[in-house]
Amino acid sequence: MSQPNRGNQGGSSSGKNPRSRNNRGGNRNKRQRRYGSTAKKTLEERNATIIQEMETQARGRFKQQPTPMGFPKDMIEPKTFKFDWDISPVPLKDEEAMAGKVMRKGEFGWLEDERVDEIAVIAKDYKMTLEQALSLRSALLQQKTVYGHGRLRSQGGKMLRLYNEGVSVVDLSTRFDFPPMNIFRIILTEMRWSKSKIKESLRQPSRLSKREREEFEAAEAADRVSNVDQGESQERADLFEDILADWFEEQGVRLRRQPEMVKEQKQDLGRPVRTPDLLFLDHVEINGKPVAWIDAKHFYGADVDFQRKKMAKQMARYIEEWGSGAVVYRHGFSQNLFMPGCTLLDANVLDLSKLGSGE
Repeated sequence: MSQPNRGNQGGSSSGKNPRSRNNRGGNRNKRQRRYGSTAKKTLEERNATIIQEMETQARGRFKQQPTPMGFPKDMIEPKTFKFDWDISPVPLKDEEAMAGKVMRKGEFGWLEDERVDEIAVIAKDYKMTLEQALSLRSALLQQKTVYGHGRLRSQGGKMLRLYNEGVSVVDLSTRFDFPPMNIFRIILTEMRWSKSKIKESLRQPSRLSKREREEFEAAEAADRVSNVDQGESQERADLFEDILADWFEEQGVRLRRQPEMVKEQKQDLGRPVRTPDLLFLDHVEINGKPVAWIDAKHFYGADVDFQRKKMAKQMARYIEEWGSGAVVYRHGFSQNLFMPGCTLLDANVLDLSKLGSGE
């Protein structure tokens, strides 16, 4: 999660072991990681063969035997649609600059208006919108939370002692730089609560003691990363998916939507297995690339390690079944973001007025 610190390498003025001192400085610089992943062009060249195989699979999926998952039995001869989709990816250097400015120690909750205004002013100096910057912050906070979980657990005992001394969970969050709700869960774990008891208690906080209930409510309010209630975000994501599906159907493209595939797979397989937001029943090409399926993401596609790996793992399941597809990001994506077999798109061509403003 830390950003690169490109300090000048110090030299030696004493004349004693200058090589050794310079090597130590050099080793420090080698340990500093650049922001983002390997250059997209390099990854495209490395994966050229596998990308071609994915695209060939997508083009030939209607003749594939056995028939891929999700196709109706009375399949009509597919038509062909080709779309030119304007995209405006965010330069990596601008994302890197904003990544160093949207995070502060102990800041995990919804931002105050003054802080949002501050980020909006900063964003004007870069090719990023305020919404993109805030969504980037969310991706960085998720990565910080996941990659720091081991360190959080190792300090659980110390946190419980401070908690028993009267220090609040929100204060512990600021002090230790972990999400309040994760700290609250760790404290309950240190109290020897079982996972099932914690889960049920957080779902029904009225069962908690007075202090634990108050601490839960304060932690939940101060945490947008690990909080229990994600209902509003999911509603907006669902609406974004509907807008995208409606757009393609208005162009005449036949498709299946995720809810009907989830229902079908639960009946046939006992659980959802592969359920992209849209599965095309026609040949679709976007910007010259075959697209067999589309997944809609109601956030900014950041070149952030945790988010990228999580996304690539999900998309790999769809590619395995149908070949190459596409991802449409509500708030655009990084110019350096790359996932083999995935055409990356932003929402520029869609009418998003139903979503209103905000993240």
